[in-house]
Amino acid sequence: MAKVGKRYKEDLKKYDPHNLYDASEALAKVCEMGTAKFDETVEVHIRLGVDSRHADQQVRGAVVLPHGTGKTKRVLVFAKGDKAKEAEDAGADFVGAEDMVQKIQSENWFDYDVIVATPDMMGVIGRLGKVLGPKGLMPNPKSGTVTMDVAKAIEEIKAGKVEYRLDKANIAHVIIGKVSFGQEKLFANFKTLMDAIVKAKPSAAKGQYLKSVTTASTMGPGVKVNPVRIND
Repeated sequence: MAKVGKRYKEDLKKYDPHNLYDASEALAKVCEMGTAKFDETVEVHIRLGVDSRHADQQVRGAVVLPHGTGKTKRVLVFAKGDKAKEAEDAGADFVGAEDMVQKIQSENWFDYDVIVATPDMMGVIGRLGKVLGPKGLMPNPKSGTVTMDVAKAIEEIKAGKVEYRLDKANIAHVIIGKVSFGQEKLFANFKTLMDAIVKAKPSAAKGQYLKSVTTASTMGPGVKVNPVRIND
């Protein structure tokens, strides 16, 4: 078992790790325990009652958080002609086409956080599937990153758009801000995210949809949220 630090042990005394807290109270606990020397990131981990191995039970999408994430994402856009110019004017950090594919392949280049592409570029990007896929960087229409409206996509990403999708254990791991945001802003971001995930419930999903919800800061322990009181 990994060693637990002194501060972590002290944090464990500040709450009941087995209790299910209302969302606002859970986030207040996370803020209270987020006392590292840097501004800790706050994440939410949501386990859903679906089987993402089946196409009709996959849950994936994106939502713009009202208070952003506390981090400005670097955006790479695959586009040509007028759309490339549109992307540059909208504030994309990198814009290109085949030249970017070559740069990624030859230099193993990943100095960006999100990739946006126009639909006509997906054939070109497809060559990078084995490279981008495992890193979660492949553009996808469900997350709004395959679009002709590249300006809107860039604007939303820069404003704090986050993507949610399930891992092999049917858990979504999503950043909702920084400890410095405070409980109220974090709760607003949390509620926006959870509303989107609840709305995205597949019709094929049976039984309890929200199995568990846990929130934590970078260095802090996880605090469990009551899944039936996520708006409290």
